[in-house]
Amino acid sequence: MIDGRPAPPAPAGHRRTLVRRTTRQRFVRLGFYALFVAIVVVVVAAADWERLGRSFFRWEIAQEQFPDIVVIAAKNTVVYTAIAFVGGLFLGLIFAIMKLSTILPYRWFATVYIEIFRGLPALLTIFTIAFVLPIALGVRVPGGAVGAGVVGLVLVAGAYMAETIRAGIQSVPKGQVEAARSLGMSPSRTMLSIVLPQAFRLIVPPLTNEFVLLIKDTSLLYIAGSSITTKELTTFARGEAAAASNATPLLVAGVLYLVITVPLTRLVAWLERRQGRAR
Repeated sequence: MIDGRPAPPAPAGHRRTLVRRTTRQRFVRLGFYALFVAIVVVVVAAADWERLGRSFFRWEIAQEQFPDIVVIAAKNTVVYTAIAFVGGLFLGLIFAIMKLSTILPYRWFATVYIEIFRGLPALLTIFTIAFVLPIALGVRVPGGAVGAGVVGLVLVAGAYMAETIRAGIQSVPKGQVEAARSLGMSPSRTMLSIVLPQAFRLIVPPLTNEFVLLIKDTSLLYIAGSSITTKELTTFARGEAAAASNATPLLVAGVLYLVITVPLTRLVAWLERRQGRAR
């Protein structure tokens, strides 16, 4: 509309250009699809399926993994992930608020924590908590080696979640904070009642994605050591693969990881689409 009048139709030449461009883009996409299919066909045709079957698809070895790989390994993976996520969420909330504080030492401390544990590999953090800390300070984490490993995951998850929560808090319109303060609400009550509920609605998808990443990061707990009843999926599968001299247990573990993570990734995608429609 221009000054209340409908806009004039686009020139015929412009419409033809748009049609040609759309057609060209369609052919380019089809070309990429055809190339992908051709690569898959070549790989499938060139693969030594008999050798792959002997190394990765031994049904009798796969059957031997059950039910222990589910009731012990998969269960431990989910439990360790849940503990690391809850602990990381608690730390992340604290350090996010500290980083936004007007008190300079709080901001410095939060920044140092976040930068260190985001910058260090998670494997190195777990190794430090499990081995370096007991030697250097004589401090032993409850739960033994696995407990130390989970604490390492908590510290790493807390650093990443702190930045996610901070971004969510800063995305809440300042006008709502000012309105709450004008009604006589204290800063802490404004944060708890107004800011955090809105912030968490915005950051549910990235937090869910962090949960998925933590599921896979539990595979790093092998560095701390474990017993038969405390093994997670990867450690369990590695031990079984070594015992059987076959990689089938690793494939079974991979399938179980997908069973756990794929529904969660689909949930993240649905939440993102829902938030997009709400905006």
